Amino acid sequence: MTAPKYRELADMLLERIGSSAIGAPVPSERQLADETGVSRMTARRAIDELVRQGLLTREVGRGTFVSRPAVSMPLQLTSFTEDMRARGHEPSSTVLRLETVAADAAEAAIFGMAPGDPVLVLVRLRLADGTPMAIERTHLRADAFPGLERYDFAADSLYRVLLEEYDVRFDAGEQVIRAGIVHDDDAATLRLAAGAPVLELIRTSESQGVVVERTVSTYSAARFELSAQLAPITARGSAPRSALRVRG
Repeated sequence: MTAPKYRELADMLLERIGSSAIGAPVPSERQLADETGVSRMTARRAIDELVRQGLLTREVGRGTFVSRPAVSMPLQLTSFTEDMRARGHEPSSTVLRLETVAADAAEAAIFGMAPGDPVLVLVRLRLADGTPMAIERTHLRADAFPGLERYDFAADSLYRVLLEEYDVRFDAGEQVIRAGIVHDDDAATLRLAAGAPVLELIRTSESQGVVVERTVSTYSAARFELSAQLAPITARGSAPRSALRVRG
């Protein structure tokens, strides 16, 4: 099925603003219509779509500009659901995959198990106010969470289940952030244009010295930014911990 004309135009604009600075102007409805040959109504609807997603902002008498991301997420072992609610957004999730698979060599090395041992795979689309925010691909040690498949993770928090039902508390972890390009399979799910920039957050969580979870979260780079609070070096030569967050 062919995408609506306004959607194609919105995707074209999305590619353009993906490499634009925050506050950069975008073409007016008239300029966009003249440039692409569509009607002004179609141009207006395309801009409206990106405004609705929080990617553009209109200023009366000035024009339309690339907006500053609005959602702030701390880089710590917390629930996406709790983070979104704390920031005044209504979270929701769609489970794309939940199954047990045999660990490959790379996964086995991460979890300290043998290749072929069972690993639980949970893939979810995370949304805020109905807008796709991220695709989370979580791998868990199957031997630590027997029966996890019976829970509905479209409605329930994974971390709540792990804590309250399995008494697993994460006491250590590592998070790596890297830039990338959206995979073709993820672009439509996240409502991104092919080749759009993304941020990948790779989190490895431990409980009592054992790695039990690894999650790769893919966020639209147009909806999020990273910031850190920096402090002077202490007298002993070590810097206090930075408070990192993702805004989007």
